Amino acid sequence: MPLTATAVRQALPKAKAYKLSDSHGLFLLVNPKGAKYWRYKYRYGGKEKTLALGVFPEVSLKDARVAHQEARAKLDKGLDPGQERRIEKLTRNLAAADSFESVALEWFDKIMPDKSESYRVRTRRILEKDLFPVIGQRPVGAIKPPEMLAALRRIEARGANDIAHRAKQTAGQVFRYAVATGRAERDPSADLKGALAPRNKKHHAAITDPAAVGRLMVAIDGFAGTPIVKTALQLSALLFQRPGEIRAMEWAEINWEQARWEIPPEKMKMRTPHVVPLCRQALELLEELHLLTGRGRYVFPSARGASRCISENTVRIALRTMGYDKETMTAHGFRAMARTILDEVLGCRVDWIEHQLAHAVKDANGRAYNRTAHLEGRAQMMQQWADYLDQLRVQEEAGNVVNIRKA
Repeated sequence: MPLTATAVRQALPKAKAYKLSDSHGLFLLVNPKGAKYWRYKYRYGGKEKTLALGVFPEVSLKDARVAHQEARAKLDKGLDPGQERRIEKLTRNLAAADSFESVALEWFDKIMPDKSESYRVRTRRILEKDLFPVIGQRPVGAIKPPEMLAALRRIEARGANDIAHRAKQTAGQVFRYAVATGRAERDPSADLKGALAPRNKKHHAAITDPAAVGRLMVAIDGFAGTPIVKTALQLSALLFQRPGEIRAMEWAEINWEQARWEIPPEKMKMRTPHVVPLCRQALELLEELHLLTGRGRYVFPSARGASRCISENTVRIALRTMGYDKETMTAHGFRAMARTILDEVLGCRVDWIEHQLAHAVKDANGRAYNRTAHLEGRAQMMQQWADYLDQLRVQEEAGNVVNIRKA
């Protein structure tokens, strides 16, 4: 006689496990502790087998009968329901292992360790905030261009066009890694060229008027913050390297004998070593700061601990403290300031300027210059720049800034 919902609900445990049969091999197994398990007993290949169909009350009598009928239908087709269950579970596990999220995390662990901290943080944030919630659980090889575009459209919808482009670039790197490791056949993001709204044009605010530069130098000279932050401001102006390179400067990179800052390739955006000639003023600042931080690794250690350098916001906040908002001057703006004045005011060679900015510069034959190319000339240029900044500061203090323009 078939079971009823009441009989299932009222079945009490006994000293030994017992069965309550329904029909066609479906039964309820009640164990001595009171747990109730749905089971289907069947024969396949001449052997008696049992298939688990769930636990009561999570799986009701009605649900158990539906699962039982599905298993019987497979048996009628000559399939072993138990084996089919194992295949389905394996398929799900393989799909999870090859999901976009799992492949992306594997890619991140293999590729990202040698990248800068800020780049790693930004990339991880894009993955976790923008990509994983939408396509993270999808098999990486099954994602098509329209699905990828839909994920990027969600980012665009909040007005974050720049992040949408970065997310597309990051996803493309993950897909190409999946192709290389046999988890996908192609990169669907490659078909989305031109499908996104243009990036928001962003320019780093910079002061390029000599008189205003003089006022900036006076403000930096009078900065009332810590010696570490003040020196970071001063060297940002004198050396005009990228903010991330300035703040992560290490004492081991300072070649005192040759008056150079030698930056290893792993710290550079272009992944090539870079040499920065140190002018007299920069050397004096470093010698003075060495008394304070020279025993540690970083020239500009964090106030939270010498094991790390100052944060990417330190110079920016210092500029705000001095009254320079983001529309007037940024930490990155020191580069544009030097680039403009060295060219338009001091008349320095453009290739020397570009080389000193660590931009890709090639010779007449199209070959990239090595890191020591024109080093003597660049050293003279850096000293000329430092002397000019001093001149602007002195003239501003005297109330008489003069523009010295190239002939």
